[in-house]
Formats: sequence, C-alpha cells, structure tokens
Amino acid sequence: MKLEFHHINFVTEDVDRLHHFYTDTLGLSDIPISAFPRPKETEDTGYSGKIRFATDGQMQMHLAEKNLDVGFKHGQAINPVERGHIAFRTDDIAALMEILDTKGIPYSDYGTAFAKKWHQVFFHDPEGNIIEVHQQVS
Repeated sequence: MKLEFHHINFVTEDVDRLHHFYTDTLGLSDIPISAFPRPKETEDTGYSGKIRFATDGQMQMHLAEKNLDVGFKHGQAINPVERGHIAFRTDDIAALMEILDTKGIPYSDYGTAFAKKWHQVFFHDPEGNIIEVHQQVS
C-alpha cells in the first residue's frame, strides 16, 4: 500500500477571507473548484459548504466552511469539517481499512459522499488529530 501526503484542510466561517490570505499574502496558486467535482448534497448525505483550494504546486490546501452537523448527518463519529485535518492519498483504501481494523483504530468511512472521485476514510491519530486517507475512484 502506497501512501503520500496530499493536502491540509482548514475549516473556517469565512472561506474567501482565508483563501485570499493564502493566495494574495503568501502567493499560493488558486485551484479552480471545477477540479474537485462534488456530489449534490441531500437530506441524508453530502456537504454543500463552501470550499476553495490553493497550492504551492505540490501540496494542496483545502479551505472548507465549518459545519458541525456533518458527522451526525452521516451517522459517523468523525466530522472532517469540524476543525480540519491532514490528508494522505493511497492506492489501496481496502488495505488501509484492514490495517485500522487489525489495530483496533475506529474510523469513519464516508465513501464518495464529499468527492465524486475519492473514497475517503477519516480517523484520529493518538493525539486526536483528524487524519484523512483517500483513494481515487473512477
């Protein structure tokens, strides 16, 4: 199973202000929202909060509108847009989940609820930081 850093997610109540800081002040490049197709939010699944993206050319920043209800809505223990997270990309999400199961680490499997082309799993590290691991799907 291959694992590589992919992005850092910060949550905020003012996505545009944060995006402006990282692109205008620090000089990161904007990533158009069209590069991140999202499923439509329904009563039972999804997230339609504002999201913007920035990059230094290698790592990405995902800047998302804070929403404290996402975990409850999906029946999951972990809410990835409550306080942000760090994300890795893998080539084998099933192997990752097997490792987490073997080690007794609980996780929230959101599948493709937030991103049409990513299967996302979230869990906590030993200090309570939220970790995302996702695999691209077709």
